[in-house]
Amino acid sequence: MSKVILVEDDERLASLTAQFLQGNGFEVDVVHDGAHAAETIIESQPDIVILDIMLPNQDGFSICRAIRNEYFGPVLFLSAKDNDFDQVKGLEIGADDYVIKPVEPFVLLARLNALLRRCTTEKKELDTLVLGKLQIDKADRRVYLEGEEVELTSYEFDLLWTLASNAGETQSREYIYKHVVGREYDGLDRSVDVRISRLRKKLGDNLEQPFRLITVWGKGYLCSKSAWQ
Repeated sequence: MSKVILVEDDERLASLTAQFLQGNGFEVDVVHDGAHAAETIIESQPDIVILDIMLPNQDGFSICRAIRNEYFGPVLFLSAKDNDFDQVKGLEIGADDYVIKPVEPFVLLARLNALLRRCTTEKKELDTLVLGKLQIDKADRRVYLEGEEVELTSYEFDLLWTLASNAGETQSREYIYKHVVGREYDGLDRSVDVRISRLRKKLGDNLEQPFRLITVWGKGYLCSKSAWQ
């Protein structure tokens, strides 16, 4: 049974959402106030977090920033804020998905299950990928560059693994969305672009002229084999 922490100040909506998720095999803890949400998430280490943005005392963006150094599970923003700026901001600060209210319960369930599938750790074998000074340990979901650990969100890790395990080959946006995000690419979603940008920053790539995670215009993204020496 996967554990969810739902941070939502609308008590009626929180209750209905919790009941639906519990009826579909989730254990749900609800937090109604932003003040102690970060502390609760870090202490509980749930399998996934559903986070509203407009909360009393501390907003969802601040909470997401506060937990990202100590909680590495998936975070899904569930918010009525539907403008592109807020969606991009949410993804840039470390969320794994952004869903706009109102949402059909089974759509929310599908998004949660997709995130959880993507974040399942392979326990049966130790998969380690080494590209020069970049080392990726799939079993422990850890990344090291020049011997220093690089902290990545679960989404960022899966994206990097997909690109690095196919280094030298262009991965299309359609492939990335299907195998990493867990849904078809609609031609408009920018979430992968945002994550690539964050990965470049964390992995010391050149943001103006990337040479490690390269954009192949009109096709997708490519991880260089030789840029990690």
